[in-house]
Amino acid sequence: MSGSSDNLHIAILSSPGVGHLIPVQLLAERLVTKHNVKTTILAVTTSSSPLESRLLKLPTEEGLVETVELPLGDISRLMNPSIQVATTLCMMLREALPLIRSAIASMDRKPDALIVDLFGTEALPIALEYKLPKYVYVPSNAWYTALTVYCPVLDGEIKGQYVDEQDCLKIPGCKPVRPLDVVDPMLNRDDQQYVEYLRRGKEYTLFDGILLNSWEDLESKSLEAFRENEALRSVMTNPVYPIGPLTRTIEPNVLENGFMAWLDKQPNQSVLFVSFGSGGVLSTEQMTELAWGLEMSQQQFIWVVRSPTCGRVDDAFFTRDYGSEWSPSFLPPGFLTRTQNIGVLVPLWGQQVKILNHPSIGGFLSHCGWNSTLESIVSGVPMIAWPLYAEQKLNAAMLTEELGVALRPEDLPTRKVVGREEIEKLVRKLIQGEDGKVMRDKVKRLKISATSALSELSGSSYKSMCQILSNISNKRSARMMK
Repeated sequence: MSGSSDNLHIAILSSPGVGHLIPVQLLAERLVTKHNVKTTILAVTTSSSPLESRLLKLPTEEGLVETVELPLGDISRLMNPSIQVATTLCMMLREALPLIRSAIASMDRKPDALIVDLFGTEALPIALEYKLPKYVYVPSNAWYTALTVYCPVLDGEIKGQYVDEQDCLKIPGCKPVRPLDVVDPMLNRDDQQYVEYLRRGKEYTLFDGILLNSWEDLESKSLEAFRENEALRSVMTNPVYPIGPLTRTIEPNVLENGFMAWLDKQPNQSVLFVSFGSGGVLSTEQMTELAWGLEMSQQQFIWVVRSPTCGRVDDAFFTRDYGSEWSPSFLPPGFLTRTQNIGVLVPLWGQQVKILNHPSIGGFLSHCGWNSTLESIVSGVPMIAWPLYAEQKLNAAMLTEELGVALRPEDLPTRKVVGREEIEKLVRKLIQGEDGKVMRDKVKRLKISATSALSELSGSSYKSMCQILSNISNKRSARMMK
């Protein structure tokens, strides 16, 4: 434990959404349990997510983590079907600025630093007002961060739409990226979310540093580029601190109906886990093709199922006997009967961490959200990359092209329905093929390095966190001496 971190108080700002709240909670828990830092989470919330509400009610570590909910009032005027999610989040954070300022002002003990998540750069004026050391926590990887801070340069160099470029985009510290694999805000330069993305990339450089949910061994070349690459340092000179991987060990859900008992009966590394996260919904046509592909592969699977229309599933579906010929309209007729000996379906939400750590799991068909990606890597499970939105296409490119721990379809699932034959081949290749064995060996080595990075003896991520806290402590001491 770093002695310089004793008695520090840090506030962490979380933007709305389960995918943003989870990594903020993990960072807070890490600060408390390993560094004895009092932490206050400022959670901007809406009333639209029951899972988010459950997460906020989880018990906190040792009483040193306090969560202050900042519920937005009526924000219907911000809602517009044509506005993209990223733009909406930026608007929500701007709307929440008075709440954030009031929450800090009312604290009996003011924080010694403010950490904001990737959408929380809106709070930069508040950090300046209170003269707080300020950091951005990007719960993603160095590839995403390099693209975000370098995008203003690309904006000046490239004319027209990025997706129309014939050549791959060159990002310092990263392998060349296909234009189609860029983050969603870059897909249409005429949309407001692109303007917001450019602004955030510039604002990242105004903070005292960036925390990444990654580690040195995972992205050594990209992290080195932040320290030494002239092109990247021309836009950002402040340090980047890899402090991960921060992943969940428990989840606010229970796995019911005997699914774990079914997994216990399967051979080691024989089962494909299929899940697209809390926001992943496929089209009806793609659901049908996926079902056929899983069936044709004849590999064991456990599939977290959501309706293609609303993300929900008819409760009756899961109370019927698997032997029945009845099945919902978004699955092929008789699918449950034909696959009852090789697969099970989980309604809406499965206990992902527990499933991934089960010895029978041999692969993960995932949307490649970074939370899920890290959970797969630290569980030693290779992936089939199935990106859907946000930065997931970029994550998929890194997993396949840089790390070699994932397969992906020839065409992006967001552009074309992936057919059953290709799905069958991908599943067989991952679970049974030689390529799958090679990827499994690679990801298991990464699992070991992930554990080492967090070690309190010589872990690179542990040292990064100690350095941040030492800087904050030194600045606090300097303020107190004035």
